[in-house]
Amino acid sequence: MSEHGALAERFEAHRGQLRAVAYRMLGSAGEADDAVQEAWLRLARTDPARIDSLEAWLRTVVSRLCLDMLRARAARREDPYGWHAPVQAAGGGPEHEAELIDDVGRAMLVVLDTLGPAERVAFVLHDVFAVPFEEIAAIVGRTPGTAKKLASRARHRVRGAAAAPAAELARQRRVVEAFLAAARDGDLDALLAILDPDVVRRADAAVLPPGRAPVARGAGAVAREMQRFGGRARYAGPALVDGRAGAVVAPHGRLLLAIAITVRDGRVAEYDLIADPARLRSLDLAVLDR
Repeated sequence: MSEHGALAERFEAHRGQLRAVAYRMLGSAGEADDAVQEAWLRLARTDPARIDSLEAWLRTVVSRLCLDMLRARAARREDPYGWHAPVQAAGGGPEHEAELIDDVGRAMLVVLDTLGPAERVAFVLHDVFAVPFEEIAAIVGRTPGTAKKLASRARHRVRGAAAAPAAELARQRRVVEAFLAAARDGDLDALLAILDPDVVRRADAAVLPPGRAPVARGAGAVAREMQRFGGRARYAGPALVDGRAGAVVAPHGRLLLAIAITVRDGRVAEYDLIADPARLRSLDLAVLDR
């Protein structure tokens, strides 16, 4: 085997992890593939004898590329928070992108998207891939102490400051998951079972078809409406919304809608469909652990 072929084989052994790192940093399978491919091109122009640890070298290159891409994205972003055009995978199609999103979690991608570039890189490398802060510091151009603070700040944003105790959040989550499952299936009986008889649905105008009232009341009316929501519910995942169990609707990992849910006596008592960019910006979104 040629020297180039041997190097390519060594690179391929790390491709899966590099892509996982890049996807969590960028939230786009296509951009993650671009970063990994660029890392290979840079490796091919480098003398392997000068690389002490290929894994660490590749991780550093990919992370720096992702950091540059995140900074460029932040600099040019003019759209209101949360309203992104869906980004699909360059090679695997929407089904492959959906698999990646399910692996990472929709809420995680949404919350990561609220972090600054350096915070996101520090959190992903340390909390997800256990990279030491000394290595992270060199990537983000900060001291190890500052890199630790970046990751800590990001961790607080990702996990949130839940107002409800863990046991109560777990109960709320079960109700939210049952609610989303019934909506995905268009199951009227299941919806009626999970909705309080006097449930109230509120919604921003952007969510509703023309002429639909911003407020709906009663399990029957709300359940029939939710049957038609099923197409979007497949993009929904549980999340903490202002300290309570709720959901985010995020096609391809890009936030379009947040659902603030009030659970009472094991049923959905009311919920608010939030799509207005200003309202989305004001929400405290976090990952809802199982």
